[in-house]
Amino acid sequence: MTGPARNRFWQRLIALTRKETRQLIRDPGSIAIGVLLPIVLILLFGYGLSLDVKNAPMAVVLEDASPAAAQAVAGLQLTPYISPVPLASMREAEALMRDRKVDGIVRLPGDFSRRLAAGDATIQVIVHGADAAKANIILRYATGALTQDALRRADLAGGAALGGGIGQVSIEQRLWFNSANTSTWYLVPGLIALIMTLVGAFLTALVMAREWERGTLEALFVTPARPVEILLAKIIPYFIVGMAGLLLCLAAARFLFAVPMHGSLAAVVVSAMFYLLVAVGMGLVISSVTRNQFLASQLALILSFLPSLMLSGFLFDLRNVPTPINVIGHAVPATYFIELLRTLFLAGNVWSLVVRDCLILLVYAAVLLGIARVVTRKRLD
Repeated sequence: MTGPARNRFWQRLIALTRKETRQLIRDPGSIAIGVLLPIVLILLFGYGLSLDVKNAPMAVVLEDASPAAAQAVAGLQLTPYISPVPLASMREAEALMRDRKVDGIVRLPGDFSRRLAAGDATIQVIVHGADAAKANIILRYATGALTQDALRRADLAGGAALGGGIGQVSIEQRLWFNSANTSTWYLVPGLIALIMTLVGAFLTALVMAREWERGTLEALFVTPARPVEILLAKIIPYFIVGMAGLLLCLAAARFLFAVPMHGSLAAVVVSAMFYLLVAVGMGLVISSVTRNQFLASQLALILSFLPSLMLSGFLFDLRNVPTPINVIGHAVPATYFIELLRTLFLAGNVWSLVVRDCLILLVYAAVLLGIARVVTRKRLD
């Protein structure tokens, strides 16, 4: 390349680079995606997410009020991984575990001290097994804490181990709501929520934004049809597609992955309808605000799919993350839908939780669909 040709090359390159730089500066959305998103993700992954289990609430039921029974569970107070919740009866403890207010139960039977003197005492440890990995961790922590007193007494007795356990006490372990002890039963209900998020929010936002770009929606707006009628006509097809996807997912969960359903199928369908309205409403709002396919797809990914994946309890227990992340996670609609599905699939009809989460989803749906209508009407004016 000769000297003049080389100079022209650099002049064109510099001019084009300046043009693209100015265009990038005029597009705050691209800057946010390129600069702010990596910062948010690294802070979120680094500080907000954790695979550890800390302060897991465990109901402690002492049916034997003797000092020996109290001493046997004293180790639970000393570990940062377990947060004991003293209760008076197993009925109350079981109700709390069905409502997911405790992760497990430590039960000492009424004859504990008598059997301890005889050398065959038993402590029962029951753990909510929906999340198999977390359940096994809690079992190890609880067992380790409970064996401290047994080890102390065994040491005083010269290391004797009686009753099939450590130092005269055996620990009986049980998993509730996941007899197969497999993570598949825990993950599949969450995957159903993610798939419905993609169909409802991501697909709706992308397709509707394409119609805004092509001007087909403006052509409808000049007709006698009112905005609410147009929005309803847009919602119904995606709602039907989403419900069809739900039925396929339910069939796969039952026949491919053998996930049991202990709760009401009708409750699953109704809660899915509420959540699908939430997702479709989110997609309509995003498309109405952006009116651009690229921005709509990016916003739908950032505002709907990623929070549903990372901040809803699908992968990480929200009780083990910092308080600000916990608050954000409980503002994500998918958090309540995933909790609903896992409860209905694995634990059964815990109506207090089902009704509460359905009402929350219904409020989200009403708010988002109302915003979509207002934003569309404002654009019409």
